[in-house]
Parts: sequence; C-alpha cells; structure tokens
Amino acid sequence: MHVVHLETGRHPYGGARQALVLMRGLEARGMEGTLACTAGGQLAAEARRLGLALRELPMRGDHDLGFIGRFTALLRELQPDLVHVHSRRGADWFGGLAARRAGIPALLTRRVDRDDGPLSRLKYRPYGRVVAISTAIRRQLEAAGLRAPRLALIRSAVEPALQEPAWSRERLARELSLDPRCQLVGCVAQLIPRKGHAELLQAWCEIAAACPQARLLLFGQGPLEASLRRRVRRLGLERSVLFAGFRPDLACFLGRLDVLVHAAREEGLGLAVLEAEAAGVPVVAFRAGGVPEIVADGRTGYLVRAGDVQALAIALGGLLQNESLRRSLGAAAWDWVAREFRVADMVEAYLTLYRDLVETPSR
Repeated sequence: MHVVHLETGRHPYGGARQALVLMRGLEARGMEGTLACTAGGQLAAEARRLGLALRELPMRGDHDLGFIGRFTALLRELQPDLVHVHSRRGADWFGGLAARRAGIPALLTRRVDRDDGPLSRLKYRPYGRVVAISTAIRRQLEAAGLRAPRLALIRSAVEPALQEPAWSRERLARELSLDPRCQLVGCVAQLIPRKGHAELLQAWCEIAAACPQARLLLFGQGPLEASLRRRVRRLGLERSVLFAGFRPDLACFLGRLDVLVHAAREEGLGLAVLEAEAAGVPVVAFRAGGVPEIVADGRTGYLVRAGDVQALAIALGGLLQNESLRRSLGAAAWDWVAREFRVADMVEAYLTLYRDLVETPSR
C-alpha cells in the first residue's frame, strides 16, 4: 500500500514530527509512503535527512486555492492507495478536496482542540475517516456530527529514552551560557498566544524570588518573541529567563531539565509534554485540552486550573524545592509513557484504519 502524507507546516513542530514518526514506523512495516509538504521548509529538510520519500509543493499561505490543483496533479501522478492529511494549515480543507478530485480515499488527523465553527461539517465531508489525537478533540468532532466508524481516537506516541541524554548537564550549561548548578525549567512551545507564555512569566516572578538558582528556558519561536522579551524586561526577569529558540537537537538534552512547564490554554494533546515524560522529566501544566490525558496528576507531574498563575507558581516551586519528588515523578512519567504511548501501537492503529478505509472507502 502506498500512502501520501500531506503536512503543510514548514517547521518540524509537534504534529509534523508525529507525521515523520508515523511514516518511519509504517516504512518499517513494509508500507510505501511519500511526504507532500511545503517547498523549502525545515520540515522538508528533516524528511530528507531521514531518507523519506518527499515531494515539495509551493503553498502561498493558508488560503491558497491553487494548492488544490497542484496537490490533485501530484496525486494523479503518484496514484497512491490513500491520502493521509496531517495538517490544519488550509490542508485540512484542500487535501480532502484534492483527494476527492483524484478519486483516492482520504483520512484526516485532527491535532487541535479549538472550535472550527459552523463550516466544519463541510470540511470533513471528503474524508472517509477522521482521527482525533485526544478525547478532548474527539468530543469536538462529535459536536460537529462525526461518529464511529468514521471517527477514531489514536493518541500521539513517542519512544522513551533508553539511555542517558547525549549531552551532559555541563555541556548544556556551556551551550546556553549558564551556571551548571542552576535548576533548569524548560518550556517547549511556539511563541504564540494560546501557549500561555504571558501567564507563565507572571508565575515565574514568584519562582525567581523564591528559587534564585532557577532558570526558565523558553524553547521555540514565533510572532510573540519581541513582545515577550519586552515583558521579561518589564518584569525584571532578564537574569532568570532565557529565550533558547527552536532547537532541533532538543532530544540531546531534554532529559537534563529538572522540570518541564506547559502553560498552554488550548492544546490538542501536547507532544512536548509527552517527550519530556519519555525523557524522565516531571511536568507542571495547565489542565487544558488533551493534556490531562497524558499527565497523571500527582504521579507524573502536576496539573493546575488553566490560567491560575498562583497555582502554577506553587506547583513549580514545590517541585524545584524537592529533588526526591522530582526523581520519583520523573521515573513514573518514563514508565507510563513506555507502557501507554508506544509508537508501535500508534502505527498498528493507523495500519488498521488504512486497510479498513482502502477496502471500504465509502463506509
């Protein structure tokens, strides 16, 4: 079976990385796959580095109607058995329409938990199957009128770290120009409004006062960077907050963090949270979207009410002041991810859907 995977995000952020993980897992099972993605982006470069079959297409923004024709032409050229659309950047509309024009069954993975609005029912019509990556998203899709067997739940998956991080604590400190004795709290998220950096910085004011050796590392890039830098200066946090940028090598040192904090107010599932747990790092997060499905409150980390800055500060401060608790939560997090969020299980679930859809596309 040949599957064309469509992901139009330019960067290998969470959802795009999951598409690559799935493609590699399917390839190991003997499936042929081709990634169709935006030309010239970092995602294309990463797919090329991994040796995945790749076709790059121009796409001029989320409303580029010409993309439908370009993707239709590619599908008619490749003649795959199935189209799997991973992205919501216009591709959730355009990918399904192109697949229908080419006469190829299609599947959509929905990764965001925000409401689509009244037109969402039209968007899902071309898809024989729609996959939610969390129960929170499944509920929204049910509200849009989708039901089984068209609607399925397949959560994201990661491979647990089986060895020490490639970088030592000292190397990480040198890389970021930090004292190796500092406590490191990481936030891995695009610098966009829904990721909650403003609330996180407000909570960090209390952490910086109570834990002077703690440093907040903001990994990611996005349109809010300039305003967040101004906010850091206004709050007097320049000494304890570091903008670390987007790091494709994050896996080399993720396990060296003391805590991962995730302050998103909206979140489909939270791949950065899963990856931190897979590295044995405890998590403090807002109870939002699908996050409660991957953080066991009190066992692998702590969940607090979304937007509650005071509760976020208390949970973070408590962990930073208790090393044995951090270790026990981190160990439990690693074990939970290794059992419940296995890549092999995700791949098998998609394989089952693919076969069912190809055999009974109109069901």
